[in-house]
Amino acid sequence: MTRQIANWGNYPVMESDVLSFNSVTDLQQLVDSHSQMIPRGNGRCYGDASLAPTTLLTLRLDKILSFDTGAGVFECESGLTLDEVLRVIVPRGWFLPVTPGTKFITVGGAMASNVHGKNHHLDGPFSNHVVEMDVLTSSDGLITCSPDRHPDLFEATAGGMGLTGVITRIKFRLKKIETSYIAQKQVKAGGLEEILQLFDRYHHYTYSVAWIDCIKQGKGFGRSILILGEHAGVSQLDLDKVRSPLHIPSKKGIVFPFNLPSFVLNKFTIRAFNALYYGKNLKKEMDNIVHYEPFFYPLDAILHWNRGYGRKGFVQYQFVVPTDKKEGLIEILNRISRKGMGSFLAVLKKFGTHPSMISFPIEGYTLALDFPVRNGLFEFLDELDKIVLEHGGRIYLSKDARMKPPVFWGAYPRAEEFRTVVNKYNPGYTFRSHLSDRLFITT
Repeated sequence: MTRQIANWGNYPVMESDVLSFNSVTDLQQLVDSHSQMIPRGNGRCYGDASLAPTTLLTLRLDKILSFDTGAGVFECESGLTLDEVLRVIVPRGWFLPVTPGTKFITVGGAMASNVHGKNHHLDGPFSNHVVEMDVLTSSDGLITCSPDRHPDLFEATAGGMGLTGVITRIKFRLKKIETSYIAQKQVKAGGLEEILQLFDRYHHYTYSVAWIDCIKQGKGFGRSILILGEHAGVSQLDLDKVRSPLHIPSKKGIVFPFNLPSFVLNKFTIRAFNALYYGKNLKKEMDNIVHYEPFFYPLDAILHWNRGYGRKGFVQYQFVVPTDKKEGLIEILNRISRKGMGSFLAVLKKFGTHPSMISFPIEGYTLALDFPVRNGLFEFLDELDKIVLEHGGRIYLSKDARMKPPVFWGAYPRAEEFRTVVNKYNPGYTFRSHLSDRLFITT
């Protein structure tokens, strides 16, 4: 069925022949009968990585294949969402090894983007916990790969944005938990230097992330709230929670009913929001017990929150710069602040080490910001790209919708090796996307 589709940022929008399938056999027939296509899960990447004239929708590949509740190893088809995985594993005392800021992505999408979470500094990205997976390639059909079996295919598929083929099955390890609650600590930082020091001071925490005011200038530049967490034990819960320590809430959520007018999002409303958000914590440090839902997925409680950026959509700009290049982070924040193009949702994290072929994280500081699409935005982001590149950083492909090819090829040192592996398993580039063509990966 041909229709207009977009990913979560609602930019860009393109017409695509969207094809569904119920089995790997059906999928193979579609691949054999079409010359160009890209797999697509739940459409929760932000840019154009899963947009193409022909799209293979994987959501019907949603079966749970096995669950070793003793060892904590879960196996499923790639179209299953993390939300559905959590509803099975949490009541049995297990949790995802790595999770991004939404549970509404598919397991296949988690691998294709090689998602990172608040625990990257200790546990690395999603691929670190994958035992094996099946990938339907255009060269050799279905291939089972792992870090030791067809390792080139495994590594290129981790963060490869669907260009090696269609992931159909994944087996991965889980994290043992006693409860579905998080022991949370929040620490206010008066400025950028302090928040960077706090990341180092609390490095031992499993989970860490910071909200940062990216529009504040002068005193208080870079003021932030560091949010830390550990999985809570039963002994840490109050009596009310102890009765159901592995509780999962219902699927109900507030629905954002319509697209906001573009004039609502401006430097004045952002400045007011940031002041309120920073001021809500009356103490320097706050400790409490919260459910994993608001800790990991605060925005998932607002269905279709992306409508808040208006009909033109938005882009999420996420970059990383090495730890010893923090001046790049400072320069970008200064540019954003002076331009008045701040973001309500500015998230700062510190990555650990993770050598990889094409995955986004490198050891350093990563900042993610949402910008509504408007005149002058892309020219401004081109300026930020230059700063990122000059400081040895890179842009996250899963969030990108407008990066120019030289920025990609200059930022990913193993990009040519990646393209060689893609061409090995995807000769003639049967699997290609708007992103891969735009960045000259498949052209």
